[in-house]
Amino acid sequence: MIDATPREKAYLAPFFAFFLPPLLSALINHFLDGQAYWMVAHPEYWIHPAQTVLCGAVLGYYWRFYDLQRPARLPFAIGIGLVALGVWVVPQILVRSSLHLGDGACDRMLQSWAALRTKGFDPAFFGTDGWPYFLNLSVRFLRLVVIVPLVEEIFWRGFLLRYLIRNDFLQVPIGAFEWRSCLIVALCFMGEHQPLDYPAALATGFLFNAVAYRTKSLTACVISHAVTNLFLGIYVLKTGELGFW
Repeated sequence: MIDATPREKAYLAPFFAFFLPPLLSALINHFLDGQAYWMVAHPEYWIHPAQTVLCGAVLGYYWRFYDLQRPARLPFAIGIGLVALGVWVVPQILVRSSLHLGDGACDRMLQSWAALRTKGFDPAFFGTDGWPYFLNLSVRFLRLVVIVPLVEEIFWRGFLLRYLIRNDFLQVPIGAFEWRSCLIVALCFMGEHQPLDYPAALATGFLFNAVAYRTKSLTACVISHAVTNLFLGIYVLKTGELGFW
């Protein structure tokens, strides 16, 4: 990355910036575990806003280098975003509602996978109303719907999907297809998530790759990802399954 051109750095820097604050959070949890003060005991409630600001600044700095033109095949991109949403939530809903599981190892594994995810980022951490609640919730949705789709799509579909075809990735058109590139990006995208979500993340990786191949538009990829995250956030607020975001 040191020898990269500014335009090449533009596709890498936001992704690396995205992981710096969580690394700080992990260090705080490791070395200061058990402290009562909320900024130490629950650093995610200031680390994630810091992450949002940092990535927003990096994206803004490099904005002129991105191929974010008017999206092509917008209905297709939105539709895939909704399909990806279904991939994340529908299987677990069906398992909960239709299966009568026993005590076998396989049944216990399914029960664990489909269990309600009530632990996670709580928008009511600072209270259930007033400006602290709305600020906490707003920043969370800004991160979920704007920052994450931009950072991840610029890296996965804008950079890596093309870099795996040719090192000089800027000479590869957005949405150029190669099986090896498609599979590796989907697997890497899966690996970015927690093991419980590997099946859904792998399927979503392929779906977002399909948006790139079909539309040849990085903007369409960002929109598809944003649609998934927006409605997943709404689903979290409706169900209290905080572990989904």
